[in-house]
Amino acid sequence: MIEPDINTAPRSSRTIRILSYNVHSCVGTDRKLDPGRVADVIASLKPDIIGLQELDVRRRRSGGIDQAEVIANRLKMDFHFHPALSVEEELYGDALLTALPVRLVRAGGLQSYGEPRGAIWSEVEVGAVKVNVFNTHLGLLRRDRLRQTEELTGSDWIGHPDCVDKPLIVMGDFNSIPSSAAYRNLLKPLQDPKQQTGRRPDPTFPSRFPLLRLDHIFTANGPRILSAEAVRNEATRIASDHLPLLAVVEVSAQSLINLAGYGTMMPPSRF
Repeated sequence: MIEPDINTAPRSSRTIRILSYNVHSCVGTDRKLDPGRVADVIASLKPDIIGLQELDVRRRRSGGIDQAEVIANRLKMDFHFHPALSVEEELYGDALLTALPVRLVRAGGLQSYGEPRGAIWSEVEVGAVKVNVFNTHLGLLRRDRLRQTEELTGSDWIGHPDCVDKPLIVMGDFNSIPSSAAYRNLLKPLQDPKQQTGRRPDPTFPSRFPLLRLDHIFTANGPRILSAEAVRNEATRIASDHLPLLAVVEVSAQSLINLAGYGTMMPPSRF
């Protein structure tokens, strides 16, 4: 391994805002379909990287629009969408949005007995640091979640060689409370806000009277969660049946030196 040159290695750090939000096909708790309202909620939180779950694309029930594209355009962001469910031209799935330089690495399905689920893996440039960012939505069945967390932490996704010792941010609707076996699977390679800040965010579901913490943001290999909160206000209680989960994360170029040595990083290979 080449030893890092401390005189030339980048030392800057950057604080970014990460948002995970199950938007419930943009149907609010008042039963109104309104992608614009969802986009306004997101814009008010000023996130840099966003993971959205439960988006409709060209579905008759939501007016045939591409919700991922509509929201991304309103936010002036690029996006990658993965359809976990496809019925002819109608799609339903998850998206990752950002205005930062981004490259899609992989998007694909996760093993499911129940409703199909999937994940998106993108490489996002945060200053001098390339961060592997994952967004997912796990199943409603316990056995699905166990299989999906094992798969997600395996060699095709988080455990892929291109992620070893590389900065990771993992977010989504995991349909798993912190005491669950699926959640414990995720904590093997990842850290949650409680481990990094000393406190857990408040519950995220249901949005009007939140009781369960189903939505989560994790990091590993450098990025550090400074704070995380389920954003609860008049707008978020109505816009979706989940509250948005917002984390402030510090990404430091110095962490790359500590992990693997500056100058030895290789870009992730394409699938």
